[in-house]
Amino acid sequence: MALIFRKDDAKRAADARMFSGSMEKPARSLGQMVVYMGSMIGILVFMNWADSKGGSAAWDAIFAAKWWISGVFALVLGYTIVRWFAKEERVDWVVATRDFALQILPLLFGGVLVAGFLLGRPGHDALIPTQWIAGLLGGNSLFSNFFASLAGALMYFATLTEIPIVQGLLGAGMGQGPALALLLAGPSLSLPSILVILGELGWRKTLVYVALVVGLSTLAGLGFGALA
Repeated sequence: MALIFRKDDAKRAADARMFSGSMEKPARSLGQMVVYMGSMIGILVFMNWADSKGGSAAWDAIFAAKWWISGVFALVLGYTIVRWFAKEERVDWVVATRDFALQILPLLFGGVLVAGFLLGRPGHDALIPTQWIAGLLGGNSLFSNFFASLAGALMYFATLTEIPIVQGLLGAGMGQGPALALLLAGPSLSLPSILVILGELGWRKTLVYVALVVGLSTLAGLGFGALA
């Protein structure tokens, strides 16, 4: 998008520089934000580090020490929160985390129930026959990856509900490539968000954005399916 509409971005950046003198100085430096965000990413990555079961000695060594590594990142995160953030910011963070948890958990459990009713589990059909899923989304063809990307771009997934839904689709015969394509396109777009983007950016940028999301998700699915 930045490359395609670089002229528009250059004009907008020039306009923004006219008002940059009145902007307040950020509360934290770029380096501090890198450490803060990096510590959270480190916790997320290493806490979910999987065992290669002998496939890689280095990988297994990291797996054996993943809790220690995650603990180091947690200490760094705790230090940044205490030293670099005001008390009001920490309170707002806790309140926002609580509110998001209360919003997400019911949707997650609801998604699991819906996926179970509609898609069943491996070896057991439910309301949607596995033959339909395998016919549309099985294998790693260009059509199956494109269909998964397009469906993900148009459907609305509540936060985290795409995980149990895709798990159910995999059990019903969905290919690995289309599964990744759906997971990439789903959170990026939905029909309601497309309508909002259309109202803000116009039809030209909206079509380019939708085409990029669907196209790149399709290519990523094809590549992943070939490796899986």
